[in-house]
Amino acid sequence: MSGRSDPFGDIEELIDMMTGGLEGAGDLPVDVADAGEEFVVVADLPGYERDDIAVKLTDPTTLSLSARRETEHVEEADRYVTRERTSQSVDRRVGLPEPVVESEASATSENGVLTVTLPKQTTGSGNEGTDIPVN
Repeated sequence: MSGRSDPFGDIEELIDMMTGGLEGAGDLPVDVADAGEEFVVVADLPGYERDDIAVKLTDPTTLSLSARRETEHVEEADRYVTRERTSQSVDRRVGLPEPVVESEASATSENGVLTVTLPKQTTGSGNEGTDIPVN
C-alpha cells in the first residue's frame, strides 16, 4: 500500500487540476475571469427569476451556485400537444484559485445572466459560509 489515507481525495484533486477547479461543468457552464483585484463569475440562467437563484461562498475559495424552477400549475381544462418544460434545478461549485473577501462579494442577475463579483483577499478571514444576495 502507498500509505495514502484518502484515495478519493487524490482523485478529486486530480479532477480539479484538469478542470481548473471547476466542478459539474455540464449542468451550469460558467466563466471565471481574473480582473486583477477581483474574480468575476458569469453564469447563464435563462428562465430563472432572481428569487430562484442561490449564491453562497461555502469557504473563501469555493463558490456554490444553484437555481430551482418549478413547473407551472395548469388547469385541467388546458391541454398540451407537447409538454417538455418541467421543474428543473441546477447546481454548481466553482473552485477559486485564491481566497476572496466574503463580506464584499456581490451578485446580480439580469436577463438570465448571473454575475458574481468576488474581491480577492489580502489577509485571512473566517471560515463560515456566506450567503450572497442576488440583486
